[in-house]
Amino acid sequence: MSSYTAVKDLLSPFLLGELWKGLALTGRHFFSKHITIQYPEEKTPASPRFRGLHALRRYDNGEERCIACKLCEAVCPAMAITIESEQRADGSRRTKRYDIDLAKCIFCGFCEESCPVDSIVETHHFEYHGEKRGDLYFTKDMLLAVGDRYEKEIAAHRAADAKYR
Repeated sequence: MSSYTAVKDLLSPFLLGELWKGLALTGRHFFSKHITIQYPEEKTPASPRFRGLHALRRYDNGEERCIACKLCEAVCPAMAITIESEQRADGSRRTKRYDIDLAKCIFCGFCEESCPVDSIVETHHFEYHGEKRGDLYFTKDMLLAVGDRYEKEIAAHRAADAKYR
């Protein structure tokens, strides 16, 4: 080891080189544009393919779209979807029970992709919460209410994304 390196190693803790390097870095970025978003007032743009809160859709005549084919239940990797079906008097099959446990859901979008009638969709809404585990358990009526509430938005997003499907 040379005497220069020995003296350098001896004096470096006293000269606080790392501290000065850190302060120089802070000084370079101190006057740059801030990128912090003030969340409730400002929203960041979401991707057109963002997957958020689930919804069940209806046809224009008010009838629910789900035909109880159970493809979404079969394809769900988290096993978050539970469906029970019944046969109507006219011979068509509809859901008696359609539940999604959003605490289990991994928002992969497989349910939406597998649905042959575009019944189950994932909306662009991410501002929902549950204080207890049971609050994130959505039943058929709750999912239909979400679909009814956001149908115009859902239809607009589906139309914009149609050429990529």
